[in-house]
Amino acid sequence: MSANTQIPMNEPVAFKAETRQLLNILIHSLYTEREVFLRELISNASDALTRASYTMLTNHDVVDPAAELGIWITADAEKHTLTIRDSGIGMTAEELVDNLGTIAHSGARAFLAAADKVDGDHKLSDIIGQFGVGFYSAFMVADSIRVVSRSANKDAQAVAWVSNGNDTYTLEAAEKNERGTEITIQLKDDAEEFSQDYRLRQIIKKHSDYIPYPIYVGEKNEQANKQAAVWRQQPRQVDAKDYVDFYQQMTLDSEAPLTHTHMATDAPVQMYALLYIPASPERTFFSLRKQDGLNLYARKVLIQEYCTDLLPEYLRFVQGVVDSEDLPLNVSRESVSSNRVMGQLKKLVTNKVIDTLKTLGKDKPEEYEKFWKVYARAVKEGIASDAENSDALVQLVRYHTVSQPQKWFSLEDYVLGMKESQKKIYYILGDDERSVLHSPHLEAFRHHDYEVLIMTDPLDPFMLMHLRTFKDFELANVAADAPAAPEKPTEENGDAKHETQASGEVLEVVERFKHQLGDRVKDVRTTDRLVESPARLVDPEGALNPEMQRVYRMLNKEYEAPQKVMEINPQHPIIQRLANLAADSALNELIMEQVYEDALLIEGLHPDPASMIGRIQKLMEKALG
Repeated sequence: MSANTQIPMNEPVAFKAETRQLLNILIHSLYTEREVFLRELISNASDALTRASYTMLTNHDVVDPAAELGIWITADAEKHTLTIRDSGIGMTAEELVDNLGTIAHSGARAFLAAADKVDGDHKLSDIIGQFGVGFYSAFMVADSIRVVSRSANKDAQAVAWVSNGNDTYTLEAAEKNERGTEITIQLKDDAEEFSQDYRLRQIIKKHSDYIPYPIYVGEKNEQANKQAAVWRQQPRQVDAKDYVDFYQQMTLDSEAPLTHTHMATDAPVQMYALLYIPASPERTFFSLRKQDGLNLYARKVLIQEYCTDLLPEYLRFVQGVVDSEDLPLNVSRESVSSNRVMGQLKKLVTNKVIDTLKTLGKDKPEEYEKFWKVYARAVKEGIASDAENSDALVQLVRYHTVSQPQKWFSLEDYVLGMKESQKKIYYILGDDERSVLHSPHLEAFRHHDYEVLIMTDPLDPFMLMHLRTFKDFELANVAADAPAAPEKPTEENGDAKHETQASGEVLEVVERFKHQLGDRVKDVRTTDRLVESPARLVDPEGALNPEMQRVYRMLNKEYEAPQKVMEINPQHPIIQRLANLAADSALNELIMEQVYEDALLIEGLHPDPASMIGRIQKLMEKALG
């Protein structure tokens, strides 16, 4: 509101349209938890106290600079009233109009749109406070509300705002010598419970126990909240339930977190932190925290509610609080990210999160599996993007293996299980775990009893571009780096060369394949890397590696897919019997086409698998005579 705008006093002023619609919803809808109004008014008071504390760090020329920062709640059962008073920053007449007489259009409309979507499974009270409409929730229990406020500005006069929740409000001159705001609610007849001290204490315990200012209830001014910041307590003084309660109060997450870590350090900077790994990264409609980032405090003063400069992007799912004594209190929100201390805090917090996950994987593998199933991509993103922490992050990865596809293995587990003759860590890339288990690329590895990691996540190729070795062992793709298959035993007087190498007849089969397939393949050759399959497709030498090909496809980048080389197994019965077929036999062509398309299918390259049905039926007819 402009400073030159005349503020009408002692006469009704109409609410804006969105505010009237909002009040109508709040007053006339049915609620299962009307108590939420007290949570909202206490939160508003806490915000006003924080602003006062922040202001007085640099300016002591305010009303009541020595006044205790607190919240006082008193109820009068006979008069049917409830009063919430704070010693916060207070409001001028202009601020009362801006904050209570109007509401930000975006906030009102967002709330109204959300309210339209609420169904029987959800509570409207759960979304109050998410769109800047918390104060109005008091009209759920109020016949009328009187707000008296005195700004911390010494030149400002006290003023009252009065409304019964209908279409208008009135501003009046008021008497108030102390800084802060006092809200007096004339309770509805059916809201008598909120004039009872014991009920008010219950609500504070449930919703506002960790408000960082004392909340006094009743004429005796007994403190009703714990107030102490959980993250500043010694870990041994906080039990497991308190950790979960704080997390759920902060996030409104109905599930307990997978794990948490509580840290306090004096070097290289002084800081406290309480960090949580949520059971799920998904935010529901009712989640309190709508953005990524941690709560950043400087000496218990909230600097940023969603600070994204304390953790790398791939750890954006972490929730919690960081509080530092070394962060300047007068640092502006805009300059936080460029402050020298922030870099040190980020390093400490990041290392702590990674160490916590390592410990979880070591001490509670079953719980860690839950983490991995949900956050695997975040870890892989970190390996691909954070060179400084990639070595530590690699210790967090888990994969199924070809011989044990139901069990998770770390790279450390894999190395400990390697054969003496094995010199590399082998993996297979694919789109689906079940299909890669049938890949012909695995046959030689099975016969050598070499374990192979299964990588089917779209982010695996990105990760592999940066993960080349682990403990001096090279990571190798089975499609490009396979050991020779063991030779078949032969009779003493047999021709070993005839049994194990491409004979003249098999070489003729190779030429037939080349003629039949033409430019669909770059070449056809024999291989000693196959055992049970008649053929496989591989990339030619010098081609873009399989990892990069997948990356290019995912990024929709233009690249020339290399023509495949078809390798055939000279020991396979199909290949050997093909050699005995006449070159002009119709069956010869059918079999070669089927062998080739089988290889396409297993590689996930077949453009139209259904087109094979006709050929397969013809082959069955031939087989049946």
